[in-house]
Amino acid sequence: MIVCFAAAAAPFVLASAASPATPATAPKRSHELSAIEVFTVAERAQSAGHYEEAIRLYDALTQDRNADVRAEARFRKGMLLASLKRYRKAATAFRELLDETPDAAPVRLELAQVLALMGDEGGARRELRQVQATGLPEQVARAVGQFDTALRSHKRAGLRLEFALAPDTNINRATEVRTLDTVIAPLTLSRDARAQSGLGVHLSADGYLKVPIGAGISVVPRINSLATLYGKSEFDDITVTALVGLEVQRQHDRFSPSIGHGWRWYGKRSYMHTDVATLDWIHVLGQTAQLSGSVSAATTDYQLNNLQDGALYSVSVGVERALSARSGVSVALNAVRQTARDPGYATASGGVRLLGWREAGRTTLFASATLQRTEGDAALALFGKRRREWFASVRAGATLRALTVHGFAPYVRVGYERNASSVDLYDYRRFTSEFGITSAF
Repeated sequence: MIVCFAAAAAPFVLASAASPATPATAPKRSHELSAIEVFTVAERAQSAGHYEEAIRLYDALTQDRNADVRAEARFRKGMLLASLKRYRKAATAFRELLDETPDAAPVRLELAQVLALMGDEGGARRELRQVQATGLPEQVARAVGQFDTALRSHKRAGLRLEFALAPDTNINRATEVRTLDTVIAPLTLSRDARAQSGLGVHLSADGYLKVPIGAGISVVPRINSLATLYGKSEFDDITVTALVGLEVQRQHDRFSPSIGHGWRWYGKRSYMHTDVATLDWIHVLGQTAQLSGSVSAATTDYQLNNLQDGALYSVSVGVERALSARSGVSVALNAVRQTARDPGYATASGGVRLLGWREAGRTTLFASATLQRTEGDAALALFGKRRREWFASVRAGATLRALTVHGFAPYVRVGYERNASSVDLYDYRRFTSEFGITSAF
């Protein structure tokens, strides 16, 4: 069930469209009609089934000098597109309106509903948390509560694609030192074994299919893939994971157990196979926050070094909270345990990740920081040292929705990583960047 927000959104209809006392001049292509008259023509076209004509009229009104007229035009355009099931374009229209009027709660609710219909439940819930952070009238608050209870991922299938150019100062995450001290003799590293810079192409694709089998229960097979390709193919890094599992939805919780298999290729060679079982959990935590958790267990089969074969266990927990209609933060803790045939390759690690985001006009900004500690079980035979590492990274980026084309917008991301290790082979630093396109909402 999707709750209709028509009643809650009614107050958003603006005075400029309701009162002839404050007419605004429409663009010239509207033949100097007042904004109110153009809205009337658009309504008639919409009622007659001439939807493209109505959309063109609304588009013309979004160029008006009066901010209220622009907002009303975008709202009506979004509602029309949503009724035509053009959800991506509807989401873009609502997002453009929110860029100018971020505290327009009814519009954010409509955006949440459209995102849910597209299958982006996470995005829909985030919009709900942000609108609830602003405080709502009782009538609207009741509508939100009904929607939050009824919220499901309605889309039965989905596909997400991302493309970017990725300049990188250390594409192989390698040390910069030329010579390593070993228990045998100093080891001189070849040029390819040391840090290499390069320009890569970043590609990712995620797809899923949802098959309902009962009330609030679905079978969900999915596939995730990530590739970074370089001119020097020996550094190409490709990962593919195929999973199948259940999605169990309850009033305030969603559980997703799954099993699957993963493949990783590095260069032109098979690098690792994994068999994995996971359990993901999301819990609504009040009106403006949610709690998420994940546990997984996997077996690892390294194709190039059997001494690394073993098991991989991980657990994470995080909280996400909306601070306002335009900003939010999250914090997550994680722990990982990796076993191996050779204790020198076995490690235990734990870390924390902080993330914040803010909408500034028609740009979405984010920044994140990660800190992680890793300890090896025993000394590596060749180096006579046990791994002790601090890993730190910072990232920031922006999505430029002002340049949206067909629901996609350009983005830029930059980052810095530093892995300080007691074993020189694992000690590195790295600057990264991405210039690509992503969904605009």
